[in-house]
Amino acid sequence: MRVHLGSDHAGLELKDHLVDWLREQGHEPVDHGPFQYDALDDYPVFCLRAAEAVVADAGSLGVVIGGSGNGEQIAANKVRGVRAALAWSDETAALAREHNDANVISVGGRMHTVDEMSRFIGIFLSTDFTGEERHSRRIAMLAEYETTGKLPPLPESAAGRGLDSGRNA
Repeated sequence: MRVHLGSDHAGLELKDHLVDWLREQGHEPVDHGPFQYDALDDYPVFCLRAAEAVVADAGSLGVVIGGSGNGEQIAANKVRGVRAALAWSDETAALAREHNDANVISVGGRMHTVDEMSRFIGIFLSTDFTGEERHSRRIAMLAEYETTGKLPPLPESAAGRGLDSGRNA
């Protein structure tokens, strides 16, 4: 599988490790940078490119890495068609794929050891989406909102409780 990678300076060491590790695991890593340490680099430059490449490259997945992984996840999620999930455990890495059909994983290079993060990424890459109706329905709602900006309808149990601001009503 092709795996697109992007990081910032805090994720550079892990990203460089992953390029070799992914090859050893039989994957094809595509490195979108950075390529040298620069404490003042800006993660959107690299993470947006990795995320766009995932959307353009059917069947591929992505990995974005930063100090905490939060900003990198936010950046990746700005790309239409990306579902990036922050993973901090084996379970969150698996659930990102199983329930959310995430196509990008974000990890924090200052939060875990290289071995832990490699394990999270390995779990993410080897886990399939369950395809369960409830998960597919939720992903479809998000995709519709991403495309149209229209909020999904409130369930009857929430109607009349002042939860809908009237937007898109």
